[in-house]
Amino acid sequence: MGNELVSSILSYALSVFMGAAVVAASVPLVHILQLESYQGKMYLKWLMKHIGSDFVPSFVAGAAALALRAGYVLIGGTNPLIGRICYYLADIVYIAMLAVIYFSYEKKPHVKPIAYTGRVKRLLAAEFILATLFSAMFFSPLLWDKYGLTWIVYMPPMIIRYLPGLILPLFVFICYIITYPIEEGVKQWYLNDAKRMLKEHEGLIRIGITGSYGKTGVKYALSEILSRKYNTLITPGSYNTPMGVTRTVREHLSDANEAFVAEMGARYVGDIKTLCKLVHPQYGIITAVGKQHLETFKSLDNIINTKAELISGLEEGGCCFLNGDDENCRRIYKEYASVRKLYLYGTEGDDLYMKAESIKVTSEGSTFDLVAEDGAKVSCTAQLLGRHNIVNLTAAAALAYKLGMGLDEIAAGIAGARPVEHRLQLIPGAVTVIDDAFNSNPVGSKEALRVLGSFEGKKRVVVTPGMVELGAEEAELNREFGRCIAENADVAIIIGKAHADPICEGIAERGFDEANLVRVASLKEATEKLAQYGGAGSVVLFENDLPDNYNE
Repeated sequence: MGNELVSSILSYALSVFMGAAVVAASVPLVHILQLESYQGKMYLKWLMKHIGSDFVPSFVAGAAALALRAGYVLIGGTNPLIGRICYYLADIVYIAMLAVIYFSYEKKPHVKPIAYTGRVKRLLAAEFILATLFSAMFFSPLLWDKYGLTWIVYMPPMIIRYLPGLILPLFVFICYIITYPIEEGVKQWYLNDAKRMLKEHEGLIRIGITGSYGKTGVKYALSEILSRKYNTLITPGSYNTPMGVTRTVREHLSDANEAFVAEMGARYVGDIKTLCKLVHPQYGIITAVGKQHLETFKSLDNIINTKAELISGLEEGGCCFLNGDDENCRRIYKEYASVRKLYLYGTEGDDLYMKAESIKVTSEGSTFDLVAEDGAKVSCTAQLLGRHNIVNLTAAAALAYKLGMGLDEIAAGIAGARPVEHRLQLIPGAVTVIDDAFNSNPVGSKEALRVLGSFEGKKRVVVTPGMVELGAEEAELNREFGRCIAENADVAIIIGKAHADPICEGIAERGFDEANLVRVASLKEATEKLAQYGGAGSVVLFENDLPDNYNE
């Protein structure tokens, strides 16, 4: 009786450790799920692309445990000692191998590490409970000795015992499905609370900013300008999802705030509409519309219609500012002029509410004149690099002017605007670094390369893995990206393979010196190569840094 009790306690303890090991080994997969914005379809799509690397490690752990349990069945009758060793060793090997998966993941550098949010913790808790139950329900303490069970009777429960490891990627998805209703309930409660807080904040100026690119730059420029007159709250960093905006409102909105600026991102049709229902903006800015997230949007028309949801979602009497230099924004302007009051900004055209002219862009910053629709004019100096940043500043100036701010106030705000981290951020030193690592799109990448090209007389190096989420056009757009690299860089260090091959093809088309085209497997390797191909006095552009779900 005593031996059976000890055996049972040991088996249940092992079950707890097995559950914990499953949770640990699942962290890399949960990280991918988080990077895919908890979109189940995108997670499954990832699994299909990486079926070997995702399934094999944990499957081997489960298979090894099963093999040892089979040894217990086959050998235990003739050699009880070896049988018992196989019996207990099965769980130990299973736990150890799953732990190796976790520690191997932890040792790797991650572009965007996993954030242990409430949702992640709840998912991991569900995994732990389910995996522990699977292990505990089928521990079968030394059943071979006690009952003389046959292979056919004994092994099926053992398969269930190690099933979480055998199918770990699918096990994570199953737990995701189980917790999905809970997460939707939690999400809706937070959303409703944020809506209530915004509704109760009378007199708050609410502004929504969307676009395929330029959103964050406009947001920070607008904050710098508006803060000279209004107590302004903005969504930090790239908090541009419903939950990101909700978190900002619930944690930071106060009675002192007079203006709230919400960046609005989208990967699917209807995303901007959802954000508008949360924020109820009175003013909007559409920065540009281009071929980004084509993999999820499927077509440029869907992208255009989704960005235009901001106009339809404005409060009655509200107005929206659109980039007059962007043909797709012009298209929206024509189609939605009857829905809300619309204004154009930019550098080209006589119908602009706010125009930047006499632009001079150098490697150190920019100067330009702001000219309002009513003829008012002011000279501006900016620390930002690139012509597209001048357009972003013009967008912010247009909205501020509409709110009644004077051009002198606006110019002072423009002078104080700082580069956004990882977005054409100039970092001086022995080697000048242009950090444009956050995302990349066809238009923004070309502008970044033009900035690199403006550093005449210096060795110009570009480090990039290419662009992603561009659907069927991805290869050709990366090929064009390569052509632009050849025209503006002296050395190209290209990371990876899947997205990099078309880039190298485009570079080769322009007769680029093959000796200065370097292929590497990782950002770490690229950085190590810089000493050889860059050196003091050179300028290095880091263009895009793919999150872990795109690094292959």
